[in-house]
Amino acid sequence: MTADGGRTAVILDGYVDEPACLGVPPYVSPYIRTVAGVLADRGYSLKYFTIDQLRNDPQIFSIANRAGVVVMIAGVTVPGKYLGGTPATLTEIQQAGHMVRGPKKLLGGPIGFGYAGEGGTKAVKQAITGFDALLLGDPAVALDRYLAGGEPKGDFDYAKTDPWSVAGAAIIGQHPDFPFVMCELETARGCSHGLSGGCSFCTEPFYGAPRYRSVAGVADEVRALAENGAVHFRVGRQPDILAYGAGLGEFPAPLPDLIESLFGSIRAAAPALKTLHIDNTNPGTIARHEEKSREALAAIIRYHTPGDVAAFGMETADPVVVAANNLKAGPDEVFRAIEIVNETGGTRKDGIPELLPGLNFVCGLAGETPTTYDKNEAFLSKVLAAGLMVRRINIRQVMPFEGTRVYTENTLGKHDRRFKAFKEFVRQKIDLPMLKRVFPAGTVLRDLRIEVSDAISFGRQPGSYPILAGIPVNLPKGAVIDAVVVDWGMRSLTALPLPLNVNTMPASVLKWMSGVGKKRVAAVIAKRPFKDVAAFVKVAGSSEMDRFLVV
Repeated sequence: MTADGGRTAVILDGYVDEPACLGVPPYVSPYIRTVAGVLADRGYSLKYFTIDQLRNDPQIFSIANRAGVVVMIAGVTVPGKYLGGTPATLTEIQQAGHMVRGPKKLLGGPIGFGYAGEGGTKAVKQAITGFDALLLGDPAVALDRYLAGGEPKGDFDYAKTDPWSVAGAAIIGQHPDFPFVMCELETARGCSHGLSGGCSFCTEPFYGAPRYRSVAGVADEVRALAENGAVHFRVGRQPDILAYGAGLGEFPAPLPDLIESLFGSIRAAAPALKTLHIDNTNPGTIARHEEKSREALAAIIRYHTPGDVAAFGMETADPVVVAANNLKAGPDEVFRAIEIVNETGGTRKDGIPELLPGLNFVCGLAGETPTTYDKNEAFLSKVLAAGLMVRRINIRQVMPFEGTRVYTENTLGKHDRRFKAFKEFVRQKIDLPMLKRVFPAGTVLRDLRIEVSDAISFGRQPGSYPILAGIPVNLPKGAVIDAVVVDWGMRSLTALPLPLNVNTMPASVLKWMSGVGKKRVAAVIAKRPFKDVAAFVKVAGSSEMDRFLVV
């Protein structure tokens, strides 16, 4: 350790909140920012590395070895495939503990609940070696207590973590994707539904009764993040944004004025923000409190940015499974909630819907039978036939955590063939027509950031559950473009980079133009350069892309 190394702290980020095929682009979680705040307050200079950086550059271990403290945040609570950030595996967590020698090594985050490599398997509490302590409870509070000579256990307390979220805001500048990182904003912990035991699979009741963060606390953090260059925000760390501040009832009525104050304060604290989206929304709240929910959703829409998604934890359309697992809403209530969000948020701004529902299905729950999947398919077919829009449909097998009912009461492995058939039904029969409905041809995707560079490049917009778009051009990773939708896959789009210059478009782009196709590409190229768009259309044919053509 160098003379000054003892006052350096290294934070290793092995935690990714949501699979990128389902969730947000790269982001810095509240865990990281509050831990950074604790260390900054104690005078440490901070170095921050993601797990992907650690995989690609073993020299980071040398940097960690010269530090005084190393804190790793890790764990997975949502199974799935990841793009642009894959969470640390159990092996990688163990390796990090053993490869770093010298400094105090601490581990925290969802790993404390247990670990599973994929959905459909139990998350088992592992004996992880190589670390000096496991930060139990809230990682920042536990870290502060440990550094003060106490036990590494932290009772959750916003009075402590709010100042640390401000003190640690500067850490976002060290993320390799900065400034294209999402800053998730926590507004609550605990769940009102947990008062009746909670959903059988959910870990949120572990936090106890709901505790809400103050509007001022959230705004102070947003202001600090904005001062450090943050422009993308998701109000996501809570089980139901509509229940913000609404008390301890089982299904409390939304408080629209308070939600207006929250989102208005975020906008005022970060007036230059580019993204403001939400996440978890309880369909049971909407179905039980229609008018208050409409008012609250309208308040969110007044301040958010378009393309937003209200994630519904539907889980199943089988009333038997709903009852057996104490779920939040039955299929009729979820359908009504979908209608209400469509009515309130289905209008388009800049070509895309303001706010749409997203549906989460969790399979392998207690009471599930092959008939459950029939009911799931019938429900989604009903949504499609009604002309409603949902932004995305997530389907995953439950990941049971110790301490939840589903840990011992589940049907994992009993209906695997039907589970796979259900996924295929949704991808083939629901996702494709739904994408065409939500993103019709000619929809412009603004500020699409390229995350995979190849013959077909792939990019996403910053946001909550942004759509993946394939661009038939090799674009540099990190490039930010506008693109127009021309085709659809099961869970992604094909889009062409704007502007569409008739004299410079490569063949890979030209063939996607209606009327051109593969057969006429050579003929069009042979006629170039065109003196104007009309001359191009005369050869290539007219299409819905004509309004985007330039010379």
